[in-house]
Amino acid sequence: VEGLAKLRPVTPEGTVTFGSQTHPADGNAGLLVCSRERAAAWSREGDPVQLLSYAQARVEKGYMAKAVVPAAKRALAEAGLGIGDIAVIKTHNPFAVNDIFFAREMEIDVESFNNNGSSLIFGHPQGPTGARLIAEGIEEARERGGGHVLFAGCAAGDTAAAVVLKV
Repeated sequence: VEGLAKLRPVTPEGTVTFGSQTHPADGNAGLLVCSRERAAAWSREGDPVQLLSYAQARVEKGYMAKAVVPAAKRALAEAGLGIGDIAVIKTHNPFAVNDIFFAREMEIDVESFNNNGSSLIFGHPQGPTGARLIAEGIEEARERGGGHVLFAGCAAGDTAAAVVLKV
């Protein structure tokens, strides 16, 4: 965070820096949603991931960073969990302010999530961004021995979606 604060804005009167917004990137990703039996048959590791909940939210146009919070809170509520029950949090953050806002509203440390990178680091390939971050969250949870994963991401200027998984 301190390093980002030292970056100068792109324009003399601006606020956007090369560290506060994602860069375009190429990529693709896919996730398979199926029955537990099918997942066990197809999995090399035999450890299927359970989708516990999914939620969406919409806020005032132009404030997409705000939409992630109600989406995450709804997904957590539907899963019967609180933010403290989550082992891994991944967010789509096209702007650094998204994570700062999310951390403040969810009452967590901004450095406690997106541990292995995020859209700000790897870029934003549009379509597969959410799937890639969900896959990264699953892998991080596996490395930690399992637990719950929360992915939350904004989209289209005023919407967001969130999922809670059990690994």
